[in-house]
Amino acid sequence: MKILVPIKRVVDYNVKIRVKADQSGVELANVKMAMNPFDEIAVEEAVRLKEAGTATEVVAVSAGVAQCQETLRTAMAIGADRGILVESDADLQPLAVAKLLKAIVAKEQPKLVILGKQAIDDDANQTGQMLAALLGWPQATFASKVEVSGDGVRVTREIDGGLETLALPLPAVITTDLRLNEPRYATLPNIMKAKKKPLDTVKPADLGVDVAPRLTTLKVVEPAARSAGVTVADVAQLIDKLKNEAKVL
Repeated sequence: MKILVPIKRVVDYNVKIRVKADQSGVELANVKMAMNPFDEIAVEEAVRLKEAGTATEVVAVSAGVAQCQETLRTAMAIGADRGILVESDADLQPLAVAKLLKAIVAKEQPKLVILGKQAIDDDANQTGQMLAALLGWPQATFASKVEVSGDGVRVTREIDGGLETLALPLPAVITTDLRLNEPRYATLPNIMKAKKKPLDTVKPADLGVDVAPRLTTLKVVEPAARSAGVTVADVAQLIDKLKNEAKVL
């Protein structure tokens, strides 16, 4: 069974985001980039399935600028067998990425696609669901446990009321939640081995996909600064402030 794992190159989660002076987006120049943390979890889960003998091959795929090759090499250092880069300098929005992934799926014919539930830069949480819809495949989002057996997969997912278990026939699309696993660190020997693993590069035009943006960003601004909190002496004072100052009671 082949597993496809889409990954995204984002600003490292430890970096403080800065808005560009012209408010056209966030500053990416001279900023440390890394693999989206949820995608790391997806790669780890796919590699574990391969180590358990359930999967035969793990293919990492990314869409974006040429530097995404570095992110794919990281995925291969974790354990992916090869990588595919859909190289584009365009602003790739979730629908465009889903269409690119659909084309890759048609070419690679995986039985399972595992994605991070969302990217930490735009927090869109759309690509996995859109991909499943375009493919007509069953989907399970926010997975905290994945069990593949025969021609099906059981996914435990976190919902507001607790846990929900879904049984899906393969092929299927799964998006990962934080508690699915703890990604391993890529060791130096594996980093060196990853440099020799195959990495193919294609263009959106090669896949017959139009990636022109459907949405336009008008401006990006930082959240308004929050005012300092107030300490109250007792419950009576708290109720008084909520009633007379905050006007919420």
